[in-house]
Order: sequence, then C-alpha cells, then structure tokens
Amino acid sequence: MPYDYLSLVNRVNRSLNEVELTSANFLSAGGWHSHSKDAINLAIKDINDKPVEWPFYFVERELVLTPNQSRYPFPTDAKKIEFNTFRIRSDATLDNRTISLFLMDYEDYLIKCSDMEYNPDDYAGMPTTVSKTNGLQFLLAPPPAEAYRLIYEYYRVPAELEAPDEVPLIPEAFRSVIMSGAMYYAYLFREDEPAAEMAKAKFEDQVEDMRQTYINRTEYVRSTYIARI
Repeated sequence: MPYDYLSLVNRVNRSLNEVELTSANFLSAGGWHSHSKDAINLAIKDINDKPVEWPFYFVERELVLTPNQSRYPFPTDAKKIEFNTFRIRSDATLDNRTISLFLMDYEDYLIKCSDMEYNPDDYAGMPTTVSKTNGLQFLLAPPPAEAYRLIYEYYRVPAELEAPDEVPLIPEAFRSVIMSGAMYYAYLFREDEPAAEMAKAKFEDQVEDMRQTYINRTEYVRSTYIARI
C-alpha cells in the first residue's frame, strides 16, 4: 500500500464507510472529505507539537555568509536551532579549516561585540562566536570577511500536506500513529465522543512509544578535556 497523503485520507474514509478519493478529485473535494484531509494534517501537527526532538525533522543547513554581515534570520521552518552545532566549514578556495563556533550570551555580545556590527570594516575576519538574539535571528562575531560556509543543525516544523502524492516526513513505520490521531478528529466531527476519546488515548500511547523508540538511549560520558599543543 502506498504511503502518501491520499492513502492516509482514504484510510480515514474507509474506516467510516465514506467514499474514497482519487488523485483526480482530491484537491477539489469538500464537505466531509475536506475534514478528513484536515484530520491527517492535524494528527501530524499534534506529533510535531510534542516537546520531542524528532529525528525525522532534523535538518543540516549550509549558509554562505555575506561579507561584513553579522546578523542572519532563522530558517522560516525552524522549530529549534541547535546552537552548539554552528561551525565554519573548511574551504580550499578561502584557505580556511573547519572550526566550531562558541555560543556567546546575547547580553555579552552587546557589551563586547556590538560595535562590530556597525563598523564591520574594522573587525571583519573569520567568525568565532554565535549569539541568539531576542528575536528570530542569530549574530556572528567577528563579522565575516569572506563568503565563509556556515553549517548548523535544527529541527523543522513540517509544512502541511497538500498534494495527494505528498509523503509525510514521519516514517511509514508510524503510519498507525498518524491514523489514530486522525481518527480522533474524525470522530469529533461525527460527534462520537466515546470513540474520539478512545482514539485519543490510543494516539497518546503510540506517541509515547515513538518517543521511547527515538529518544530514550544510553547516554555516554563525554570528556571535556582539551589537549593543548
């Protein structure tokens, strides 16, 4: 069985003896079918809204820096940015090696480095620190002198499914979790509160199983010793 938006919606339809959709009429379908489409996206949103860093929403981003520019916006789909992952990637053309950036508190940046942003020509070089602003931006210091390649990692907020052949970012092994969440909203629409509560309880249990599968792991001890050469 395919794993896409259309197939998920049709499983909801079959469960409640509704007519199934096709790729030809999927986008124009309204009424109940519009709600069944919404139910799938709402279930996926509920999974994403859990306070869990789901690995299937992980993104590694590369950004080419603009010389003399200190301030950069967060990605529009970012849910959580991992600030301990920022690094400047090695570049043979620019003759630089890979270095990790230190996280500097924003207030410390304002005290120690704010003049760099306004007078970049006096300070430009290879960035060594990154700071999270009070808005949806981060700051680099010193300002980049070249078009260095910045790498960092974050967890995204997935876009809603729209086209019938779109595939969720959630792995197919957890198709049933999406379905349980979707059936909760389907039963609410039908005003079948007992069935809705049963579907919700099942969904919450399945999400907890997902969390244990992906998040619970044996932690290892990492040395903080840095060898001095």
